[in-house]
Amino acid sequence: MKIPVRIRRLLYVFFGITALGLSAVFWFYPADRDEPSGISGRLVGGYRILDVENTPDMIDFRVYRGDYIKFKPAPPVSSSVLKIPDLGIAETLDGDVGQAPYFKMKKRGTYPFTLGSARGRITVVEFDRPNYSAVSATQAAELINNIRPLVLDVRTKREYDGGHLENSLLIPVQELQHRVRELNGHKDEDILIYCATGNRSTVASKILLDNGFKRIYNMRDGIVEWGGKKLPIAQ
Repeated sequence: MKIPVRIRRLLYVFFGITALGLSAVFWFYPADRDEPSGISGRLVGGYRILDVENTPDMIDFRVYRGDYIKFKPAPPVSSSVLKIPDLGIAETLDGDVGQAPYFKMKKRGTYPFTLGSARGRITVVEFDRPNYSAVSATQAAELINNIRPLVLDVRTKREYDGGHLENSLLIPVQELQHRVRELNGHKDEDILIYCATGNRSTVASKILLDNGFKRIYNMRDGIVEWGGKKLPIAQ
């Protein structure tokens, strides 16, 4: 059957818009990136997701200090109790990662855990990559005065409104993966990242480095140290 010219044109427009829409979806929501060898899990929305398998063997996870981790029990799961005694953690997980609690890895060390019948260890290590430097508040102030980097605040809007570094750009760490293209014009520039105490900024540093950013500085003790040094805070 021959399709009229007018109908064919409408179909071309429809499929063209559909293809463009799908391209936009994949642009805004990139696939998870592989981790460096030895680092466990994957980053999703600023959280490191750790998949716990049903195995009688000891499970070894390796994560960065500053990571916000979530556990994903192997299916089928009704509920399982997660225990990390050395961190004072005892939580019931139902397998829904989106609603699962997260845990901040604040200190280096090795922490035994159990999740249902699974057992293992989490080893927390310092983040260390090429093109990355952890700096003190004093060093950060010198960077701002001397090389004028882009200053990125990865806290929440409420925290930002309560006081921030002057001229800093706010992108909460939970949104950074999906908004990273907003910073593409700064890929070859110096970027100073901070949060409250250096944990979220470490996660944000990794996200930017994974996306090809070249010069990242992380204020390792955050705006808490900055304020403690009586350095200026804008309101």
